[in-house]
Amino acid sequence: MKKSNNALMDALFKNVTRLAAFLVLSLLAAILISLVFGSQITLSKYGLSFLTSSEWDPVNNEYGALVPIVGTLLTSFIALIIAVPVSFGIAMFLTELSPTWLRRPLGTAIEMLAAIPSIIYGMWGLFIFAPLFQTYVQPTLINTLGNIPGAGILFQGPAFGIGVFTAGIILAVMIIPFITAVMRDVFELVPALLKESAYGLGATTWEVVSRVVLPFTKVGVVGGIMLGLGRALGETMAVTFVIGNAYRLSTSVFAPGNSIASSLANEFAEASDDVHLSALIELGLILFLITTIVLTFSRLMLLRLSKSEGIKS
Repeated sequence: MKKSNNALMDALFKNVTRLAAFLVLSLLAAILISLVFGSQITLSKYGLSFLTSSEWDPVNNEYGALVPIVGTLLTSFIALIIAVPVSFGIAMFLTELSPTWLRRPLGTAIEMLAAIPSIIYGMWGLFIFAPLFQTYVQPTLINTLGNIPGAGILFQGPAFGIGVFTAGIILAVMIIPFITAVMRDVFELVPALLKESAYGLGATTWEVVSRVVLPFTKVGVVGGIMLGLGRALGETMAVTFVIGNAYRLSTSVFAPGNSIASSLANEFAEASDDVHLSALIELGLILFLITTIVLTFSRLMLLRLSKSEGIKS
């Protein structure tokens, strides 16, 4: 009797978890179908040219997604360039170098940063960071990096304070706590015996980190970075405050731009025309596909890293 009850509970638990898994897939499929259905007008009218056109004119019903796509990818790329080394340094300090009395309050402070609403980051970026950046930092960057042959074109132009680069910095501040938390957790999983053995052989702290900690935790580190990238791609309010919301392409990262999320936040409630609404829904579809591609790529990378580790072992 007891065995039959256990078998029944096992079967029930298996079916409930299976239902939950299929529910998630069903929700994703429903979102994708609704986005495709809602963007039928622009899909049939523009086709693939919607991805390559930089025109966005609601008055004349001319729409192109190139500017929001470039803005989304560029701000996320800038955020990763800034956030990854900073997060790595913080996580490594907390796990390897920090005094014991400092680890808990510093770790708590990092976690509190992750709990701050994005609109607060946006307000801080617009009213505090952007004016200081415009007055003290941007002119210096323009006068120094802007004079580099070739690459200097990325850092030229007037100092607006707001723009794509500012949005990337704000995004970096937002995703640092997430990447740091994941890196710290995976660094703490490294067996103490491995690190102590390396130190016993005369290795320095950097050698222990580069030859013991990172090879052991590289799968988790990549996963944390991709988690931060996913957050950066879909961020709305913070980017809307500081990116400038301008539908034009510029060679300078200091110029105002736009992102897919900020475009949806600014215009979705005001879109009364069917073509305009369809264009915005197609922007949402593009963001959905970009996020899916990024997560799929990260998953394949993690599987490849895991497979290579299995072969080595």
